Amino acid sequence: MPKDSLRDTSLTVTLGQSSQAGRKSENQDFIGAIVPEGKALGLKGVTLALADGISTSRVSREAAELAVKSLLEDYYHTSDAWTVETAASRVIAATNAWLYGCNRAALYDSPDQGRICTLSALIVKGCFAHLFHIGDSRVWRLSGSALEPLTEDHVTRVSSGETVLGRAMGLNHTVAIDYREIPVEPGDVFLLTSDGVHDFWQPKAVAETIRAARGAGLEQAAEQIVAAALEAGSDDNLSLQILRIDALPSTLGAEALALDTSLPVLPHQEAGALVDGFRIIRMLHSNNRSHIYLAAAPGGDMVALKIPATETNQDAEYMRRFLMEEWIARRITSAHVIEAAEAPELRSSLYMVTEYIEGQTLRQWMADNPNPPLSVVRDLAGQMIKGLRAFHRKDMLHQDFRPENVMIDRDGTLKIIDLGSAHVAGVQEALPPGEDRMMGTLQYSAPEYIVGDPASSASDQFSLGVVIYEMLTGRLPYRADAARISSRRDAARLVYRDARDDGNAIPYWVDAALRRATHPVPAKRFAALSEFEAALRQPPPNADARGPTPLIARDPLRFWQGLSAVLALAVLLLLLR
Repeated sequence: MPKDSLRDTSLTVTLGQSSQAGRKSENQDFIGAIVPEGKALGLKGVTLALADGISTSRVSREAAELAVKSLLEDYYHTSDAWTVETAASRVIAATNAWLYGCNRAALYDSPDQGRICTLSALIVKGCFAHLFHIGDSRVWRLSGSALEPLTEDHVTRVSSGETVLGRAMGLNHTVAIDYREIPVEPGDVFLLTSDGVHDFWQPKAVAETIRAARGAGLEQAAEQIVAAALEAGSDDNLSLQILRIDALPSTLGAEALALDTSLPVLPHQEAGALVDGFRIIRMLHSNNRSHIYLAAAPGGDMVALKIPATETNQDAEYMRRFLMEEWIARRITSAHVIEAAEAPELRSSLYMVTEYIEGQTLRQWMADNPNPPLSVVRDLAGQMIKGLRAFHRKDMLHQDFRPENVMIDRDGTLKIIDLGSAHVAGVQEALPPGEDRMMGTLQYSAPEYIVGDPASSASDQFSLGVVIYEMLTGRLPYRADAARISSRRDAARLVYRDARDDGNAIPYWVDAALRRATHPVPAKRFAALSEFEAALRQPPPNADARGPTPLIARDPLRFWQGLSAVLALAVLLLLLR
């Protein structure tokens, strides 16, 4: 494959910052920034954080320092699969809980004496800036000669006319975080400030100072702006951070994912061949995209070795997804998702190695069990739900959930396989806009994929509902109509075929659960997979109050055909009179 097909034009920024006590004896502000390299730059981005301690507390400096340091350190140790919002919010929430616990343990007479601070943070990842804000420090964007505020102060005016913080780190056991995501372009400039700066600065002068800064001169510009605010009468601590975006990534570099794109692609392997110590036993599956072999690992365990087909080595998108498949498998831990097997640190060729699942696909199982008991289907559905939950907890979507991508081993344990189409939110947001494309199989894909709307965990729920419906009925809920839609209007016209008919005894409430899970509108599906599972296992309180499903709901085509026949017969009788 072309060596540059996955290469990254890295995110490049220039940073300047300044923080000082000003006219106060102690600086209770705290600032920090990290501009990482390699993997962390691609998957986590650049982080700036500013915290402002409250002046009434002797220990607020500790809160400000902890809030900033915890975010800068712990954020980079969260899962690479998580979005910026998920990762940073969890770190901030944990820090807030710790500060609040310390304040409670110290038995302060007033919250104003505790470890309380504001927090504003900016994380630039891929082509977007992510803002997190609590309190009255601020984040700004320089637009021409104007400073555009991107945050709103969380302050409350009291009877004396003074303002107090209505939201702050350590003030309550939970904290509401303002979050924004905005697109960025090269040349964009962002500023983080404490009130000791922005309450006393002159915006036009600030803009001019920043525009005049050349190269790495933003550090000097930050010091000049802080000095000007102090001269203008600031009586508080003064902190300022400036970030200029110099270049944005053109794609997500393979090095960010620790993927080696320079390895050769092997031709078809015969039984007995050795690949880095793995002995090929036989072919398990082959198509025009990849070949999967049963192989014996150096230690003797049976594994599955997946090698891309040689004709795919010029398809950069397929190769990226192939390389991602093992990366994803090593980040999901579930008894119901295929596991990556131990592999050598250095490989001589391009392949992925996973556990070998001795069993059959769900498609084969369905062929062998055309009329399965509802209890068996429920058990398999529960296992599928556990597997999909493992994806969703990591901010991932499977995106190609269908009977061919589910294996059932000899012990009856179900495992989701083929992770090449998976959507990883933390990786996706690092890509430039428009680089994602629809994945999956049309008959099982949720309508939102086809019409170009955002996908979510509800999209995997739709596919799961279709699979369970097919297990019980042997057909699809929307026939082939779901694959023919091209707009939201087409999706709204889809007609669900009742799962109950003369050939099965599916309870109406199970059918109702399937109808809801496969609804064309994502918002009308179950809010969580656990709700779907519960709906499959027990009827609602009024289960006995409902009669048989009308034919028009069970089979609209048969209903209208029958009605047309009756009307035709009536017309014929009238003509014969």
